[in-house]
Amino acid sequence: MRNDTEITEFILLGFPGIQGLQAPLFIVIFLIYILTVAGNGLIIVIVWVEPRLQIPMYFFLCNLAFLEIWYTTTIIPKLLETFVVSRTVICTACCLLQAFFHFFLGTTEFLILAAMSFDRYLAICQPLRYPSIMTSNLCLQLALSSWLTGFTIVFCQTMLLIQLPFCGNNVINHFYCDVGPILKAACADTSILELLGLLATILVIPGSLLFTITSYIYILTTILWIPSATGRQKAFSTCASHLIVVSLLYGAVLFMYLRPTAHSSFKINKVVSVLNTILTPLLNPFIYTIRNKEVKGALRKAMTCLKTHHKSEIYQNELSAYANLVRGT
Repeated sequence: MRNDTEITEFILLGFPGIQGLQAPLFIVIFLIYILTVAGNGLIIVIVWVEPRLQIPMYFFLCNLAFLEIWYTTTIIPKLLETFVVSRTVICTACCLLQAFFHFFLGTTEFLILAAMSFDRYLAICQPLRYPSIMTSNLCLQLALSSWLTGFTIVFCQTMLLIQLPFCGNNVINHFYCDVGPILKAACADTSILELLGLLATILVIPGSLLFTITSYIYILTTILWIPSATGRQKAFSTCASHLIVVSLLYGAVLFMYLRPTAHSSFKINKVVSVLNTILTPLLNPFIYTIRNKEVKGALRKAMTCLKTHHKSEIYQNELSAYANLVRGT
């Protein structure tokens, strides 16, 4: 039986079976959030100020870093609240807004990663034509189309979702507003929305995955034909970071959606969601910089400039203090 009373708020359960661990988990996840924002923000700043990094690969990386900042910001603040208060309440409009941004940014991430795989394909398989094909205009078009496509797909579904009345169970057994529990709380037929969601999922996830796999088949084939071991290693190193990020993201998503329902555990899904929404955005800056000589070189240059500037300020302050002392005597 359904309760006919209209729902004005949802309750997020978060992780109810962690009594006694709320404080340590709050500190850990808060630190992860700070590191995620700082790491991805640092990538954007370094690419912006370093002329050598203003190439297509790092332009797409900046888009990804910007996306990750807002993706985690959409989820983590409310997750932290579940560790502080015993009953985490979110208004219906806020819940729908969080769901919109979560799926909009998540959809856009798949498309940007697909654009990055296309960029790596051109750089490795078509190196002579790469500068003439991957122009700044094409980079901008690929990035804008990724953001606009992600926005359009999710916005259309959200417009239908906000028109539904909600009078069912308002408890969401998750740490963010997932669409599944929201649809279960609706008092109207949701079959059209479910169909649209399925079509969008098929279009975005398997579609972008197939495009990425095809790109990497050509990339790996080209790398294997490079005669020197040094050349093969250098070519593979340019796409290794992207391949790791793609594997983490698609691995987590396919694990959640392709397991048989009879054997699925919602607790396991929540743990995998933590990997997708919290850990992957944290790891991305480290994955893209730890093996990247250009980014590490730009970081060292920035640190050297900061140290030089700091020493110069200290020296100037000492000179000013000495001049004041001389004038005083």
